[in-house]
Amino acid sequence: MPLNVALQMDPIGSVNIDADSTFRIGLEAQARGHRLFYYTPDRLAFVEGRVVARGWDIELRREAGNHVSFGPEREVDLAGMDVVWLRQDPPFDMGYITTTHLLEMIHPQTLVVNDPFWVRNSPEKLLVLRFPDLTPPTAIARDLATIRAFKARHGDIILKPLYGNGGAGVFRLDPNDRNLSALHELFTSMSREPLIVQKFLPAVENGDKRVILVDGEPVGAINRVPQAGETRSNMHAGGRPEKVGLTERDREICAAIGPVLREKGQVFVGIDVIGDWLTEINVTSPTGIQELERFDGTNTAARIWQVIEAKRAR
Repeated sequence: MPLNVALQMDPIGSVNIDADSTFRIGLEAQARGHRLFYYTPDRLAFVEGRVVARGWDIELRREAGNHVSFGPEREVDLAGMDVVWLRQDPPFDMGYITTTHLLEMIHPQTLVVNDPFWVRNSPEKLLVLRFPDLTPPTAIARDLATIRAFKARHGDIILKPLYGNGGAGVFRLDPNDRNLSALHELFTSMSREPLIVQKFLPAVENGDKRVILVDGEPVGAINRVPQAGETRSNMHAGGRPEKVGLTERDREICAAIGPVLREKGQVFVGIDVIGDWLTEINVTSPTGIQELERFDGTNTAARIWQVIEAKRAR
């Protein structure tokens, strides 16, 4: 049965059609006969008891420079949609959090993917704290003395904003580094948020693996290799995607976290694994499915829609 699907995402006109996961999800929806409506997060509103969005019916195609056609602008009551995709990129700020509160008002009568309540309560770098046996030594702190003590114990550390994304603001501080106080001063002058500190994992030189899970089950992985002289492996920061398989340790990690993700309605999730260690659980706007499809032929978008269609058929 065709579904009415809304995509809440960043401006669609500027996406990279060969890398953007939301674009691929939209293409697959069309191929399955579903209808697409698109709007940006700033066009989401609560008006006199209704959750509405101003946007456009769209048609997608894999043609560079001509990948989207728009119908007339119109206002839609999102309670009348079958599915709403929560797919804008972080930062995970109060604007982002507000959208989860509004979308929670229509879920699950309208299926919001991923479940907005648990997106709000499962930030990428905090959900991993539920699995200390799977993660490297980690601290969440704003207090400089606490961070200094962590560095004294572990020597070589990674310091980054708690709600950052795409590799922005990620620093490696080795045992000889003298910049901790200055970086702490910089970060705390810009934000009231804590920082996250993790023991540096030398295995990152071999790549930071992105494992894709659909409804709690792993479907494949890609490896993201940092540029020479670079610590960050994020593709936004110049990391190079490579074909890679799932190891037994990867499957062990997925078996531990998968039931939690499924229970919390996190249909499309990307986890980050360095060596044998889980470092992030990405639920807000994970990516990587186009690279996985090119490397392995795995149509992750089709698997995602199979799950969604089954949920809507209940």
